[in-house]
Amino acid sequence: MKIYMAPLEGITGHIYRNTYEENFGECIDKYFAPFIVPSDNKRLAGKEIRDVIPENNYIENMHLVPQILTNNGTHFLKAAAQLKTMGYNEINFNAGCPSGTVVNKNRGAGFLKDPIHMKRFFDEVFEETEKLGVKVSVKTRIGFESPLEFEDIMKVYNQFPFEEIIVHPRTGRQMYKGVPDMEQFGYACDNAKVSLCYNGDIKTVDNYNDIIDKYNIDSVMLGRGIIRNPMLPEQIIYGCDIDYDKIRKFHNEYYRRYCEVISGDVHVLFKMREVWIYMSEIFENPHKCLKMVRKAQSLKAYDEAVERIFSSARI
Repeated sequence: MKIYMAPLEGITGHIYRNTYEENFGECIDKYFAPFIVPSDNKRLAGKEIRDVIPENNYIENMHLVPQILTNNGTHFLKAAAQLKTMGYNEINFNAGCPSGTVVNKNRGAGFLKDPIHMKRFFDEVFEETEKLGVKVSVKTRIGFESPLEFEDIMKVYNQFPFEEIIVHPRTGRQMYKGVPDMEQFGYACDNAKVSLCYNGDIKTVDNYNDIIDKYNIDSVMLGRGIIRNPMLPEQIIYGCDIDYDKIRKFHNEYYRRYCEVISGDVHVLFKMREVWIYMSEIFENPHKCLKMVRKAQSLKAYDEAVERIFSSARI
């Protein structure tokens, strides 16, 4: 069973990924980068592509897959060609982001509203990516408004040679609320013509075991669960307990790297608070831990808060 790290915008950028690979990388088969949004410009440049340039992803043998968010075939192909020159042989297509600013432009989960347009888009994309020698995978929701849309969506996907289909079995409207629709995921398992990956609400080893015991899949993708507990893949593979010292070491290393590249206490604190929204959940009193981090208004105060959390809070 392969384990992937999901793309979480604002969190799983190259600093987090590199530090994770150095600490727990033997447990991760693929990292998926947060999405790139190509436009009419001739080339991706600057901030658009900084996260996936080779010099920012320097660890040997780390398998990174860039992700593209668009509903324009020309834009996708232009970005794919540039990424190919940078050494990437697989591109992931985002058909899952439920953010309002994304779906209002019929991108991400909003792309799923129109299977006819989906078909035309992938016709254009696969004709050229096969020539480029680039594999295409897709990360998808099961519909935008209703799970009943998924049958038509799968009919489109089944017409194309995707590297794999990563299914988060919620609709775009659900965002991250409610429970995954496992009936629809079962439908995907029964009908998909390519490899399937499950994504959604795997926060514990028990969650993982429930999925792999019931469904014939090749891989799982961990998102919020891996930010919550960085040792989750190691626990899945080796059956070990959470190691206090390993998580502390990992935190300290990526925190130090953020301090080196982000100027100003406010910006570093904002970045760290995003991580602690999830990571606080592995401690006995998550609300207290998160409150301590949020109260810190300087890096010195943050250091003191984190020291108290790791020294006294039980995992």
